[in-house]
Amino acid sequence: MSPRASRSRRSSGGRSARRAERMKPNFKMLPTLKRNFPLCEPMDQAQVEAIDNASMAILEDVGVMFRDPTALEDWRQAGARVDGEIVKFDRGMIRELIKSIPATIHYHARNPNNSVDIGGNNSIFVPMTGAPFLRDLDDKRRLPTLDDLATFHKLSHMLPALHSSAHHIVEPMDMVVAHRHLHITYSSIKYSDKTFMGMTTSPKNAEDVMDMCEILFGADTMEQQAVVTGNCNANSPLVWDETMLGAMRAFNRRNQPVLCSPFVLGGANTPASVPATVAQTNAEALSALAYTQLIRKGCPAIYGHYLATVNMQTGSPMAGTPEISLMNFMIGQMARYYDVPWRTSNTLGGAKTFDAQAGYESATTLAATLHSGAHYIWHSAGWNEAGMHCSIAKFIVDAEQCAMGYRMAEGIRWGDFDEALAAIGDIGPEGHFLGHPHTQANFQTAFFMPEMFDNNSIEQWEADGSEEITERALKRARKMLSEYEEPELDPAIDEALLDYMARRKTEIPAEDALNQEF
Repeated sequence: MSPRASRSRRSSGGRSARRAERMKPNFKMLPTLKRNFPLCEPMDQAQVEAIDNASMAILEDVGVMFRDPTALEDWRQAGARVDGEIVKFDRGMIRELIKSIPATIHYHARNPNNSVDIGGNNSIFVPMTGAPFLRDLDDKRRLPTLDDLATFHKLSHMLPALHSSAHHIVEPMDMVVAHRHLHITYSSIKYSDKTFMGMTTSPKNAEDVMDMCEILFGADTMEQQAVVTGNCNANSPLVWDETMLGAMRAFNRRNQPVLCSPFVLGGANTPASVPATVAQTNAEALSALAYTQLIRKGCPAIYGHYLATVNMQTGSPMAGTPEISLMNFMIGQMARYYDVPWRTSNTLGGAKTFDAQAGYESATTLAATLHSGAHYIWHSAGWNEAGMHCSIAKFIVDAEQCAMGYRMAEGIRWGDFDEALAAIGDIGPEGHFLGHPHTQANFQTAFFMPEMFDNNSIEQWEADGSEEITERALKRARKMLSEYEEPELDPAIDEALLDYMARRKTEIPAEDALNQEF
């Protein structure tokens, strides 16, 4: 064999090997997003202070309702003015309490390689939760089961841009209501080794989540690090109820963070005004953030909210509107003003199918969340029909959109600038760069190449079967699930979790809970 033929064969083999390597599925999680591009801050300093002053006036003069005897006594002991269930606060008290909230949070995952950080320039993407329906692998809208929840947890584990398996991405309707939180928590733990969320549907359910986390991580680890996230919603306007406050105490006493989340339906439970809505939302969030520090000083906590505006003709919530983007920008500024980590909602859609409306709404929201500087970016995959269903197809595409947003928010890469400029001199006028060594070395990483979008000619698209994005995404989901490998869980821990669930199911009354057969 001639030296030339030998070199050719080696070269061809090298190209084939490199191509095979490129085609291998890569399910490795992207690390914490470290944002490195400008934020959108529409308010000047005087306007930020105006929102702060308005919120403090609400807290001092209007007050917040705490429908919870324990919280009322806690506030009374702290020196707040308590009149029935209404608590009024001195702004100095609020400012002093929130000062002890850590500005950053490190989340310890059961696989340490999947641990993440939030706060400062650090952000993570978390899937949607709470859907009572799903659109399945056949794009059929139906009630979900525990197996469907496991499917979403497996996909969350495999999609690189998702940093969490969340919790009840869909509601498992084949489980007794009173026992669902146990199965949901176990599924979050079992099928993914990323960080996850914990149920706050009742104080006792929250305690069960804490006990299961202790089995998984150990009490000492929980004392030192965040391992799970709870969510506590306000009943806007200006009400925190016993269920949410009791769950908050369960998490905070074990040093675990909750999202303090007013539930905004702009124009319905807030004024029909963007600045006034933000002032009210800010007051609600601050009152809960301050309470976390009464429960346990120094406990991590997250400024939260859910943002929607209401269609004044139909009364239905809307997604992707300009005002939602503006509120995200403003709330980001307020969270930075108080130096606390904050949460927002992402890729929200009101469409009934995964259509252009869903895409536009989701893309608008994704861009706003990134430019607002949000840290805990929840509902980042699957949300449609105002949260009534989670779509597997949309879940896949949303996660890729998050990966694209991740790349944008990383900012400009300057590392190879000189080498790339040199390539211009090498090629000169009328040439092309496809075969240049710099292109060969960088073409995979220089420009994001989405897998879910078809950029071929129409002739090629038709030859390939004229598939639209929903079917491409469902094919991708099926393939991923066929390649899924369950992350290893210590058998002793697994057995302890199952034993705990079995015991608790004998202790929790289930007679009044829905147990629907399928």
